[in-house]
Amino acid sequence: MTSVTEAERAVRPAPDPKGRRRVTDHGAWFLVLPALIPILILSVGPLLYGILLSFTDAQSGRTQPTQWIGGLNFRDLLHDTLFWESFRIGLVWAVGVTVPQFLLALGLALLLNQDLRLRWLARALAIVPWAMPEVVVGVMWRLVYNPDAGILNETIRDLGLGDGRDWLSGLGTALPAVIVVGVWAGMPTTTVALLAGLQNTPRELHEAAAVDGAGAWRRFRTVTWPALRPVALAITALNLIWNFNSFALVYVLTSGGPGGRTRLPMLFAYEEAFRYGQFGYAAAMGCVMVAVISILLAVFLAGRLKGGDEA
Repeated sequence: MTSVTEAERAVRPAPDPKGRRRVTDHGAWFLVLPALIPILILSVGPLLYGILLSFTDAQSGRTQPTQWIGGLNFRDLLHDTLFWESFRIGLVWAVGVTVPQFLLALGLALLLNQDLRLRWLARALAIVPWAMPEVVVGVMWRLVYNPDAGILNETIRDLGLGDGRDWLSGLGTALPAVIVVGVWAGMPTTTVALLAGLQNTPRELHEAAAVDGAGAWRRFRTVTWPALRPVALAITALNLIWNFNSFALVYVLTSGGPGGRTRLPMLFAYEEAFRYGQFGYAAAMGCVMVAVISILLAVFLAGRLKGGDEA
């Protein structure tokens, strides 16, 4: 009886691990597909269409069919000083918002990670700016910066520091004023990400470092920051992308003025497309922005990752 069973087992075909893997892969693709379809339709599709459009002379109101012109739009961009000036302003804006945003969010996250009274209320208030639409934030800060009845100028007058100024219309104050709004509006997202990273740091490591006599700064440098570095790297990279591609907030605050001092690349492309009807030229601007920011981001990530490996 036993020998027959062993013989049957000997002739029974072995399970096919590749076949089971194929079934598993197909099941995984089936589960991922609902998330991939919106990405393909709403992100990849428009990106590919924009790249195709950048090689044409597409314009609004044309009666003639759109023509393929190759790289003429990109050649014109190389000599467009206004575009490259807007690109410089965009980089200043992105770095000027991202750096203080991260530093302030790190300090706030460290504070909210402590055992404080009403900590839940402080955490709820900290994410209020994130819950507000950018248009609402822009309108609210326009009221703050109002030269006649804004709370900022009223405070300056009450303190006897002067008569105030028109912050959003001054050539030297418009970009710094807008950067302050960008930092305030984006801090909650960075704070939440850093706070999540802090809460994942084992408390036993801090206690062990404190027993060894390490002060607050040393504990932060040797325990907190190494655990927080991956989160900090990810959120900083995302903030650079988001801030460089900002549109609504700056558009509501200044519409790119005064004199183009706050005209970010996205605003410049928007004006070329929807004010002047140069769709092909605006698409070329978008392609250049995607390429340059991808290169800068790759260099940034490579440097940070290399620094993390050496540490």
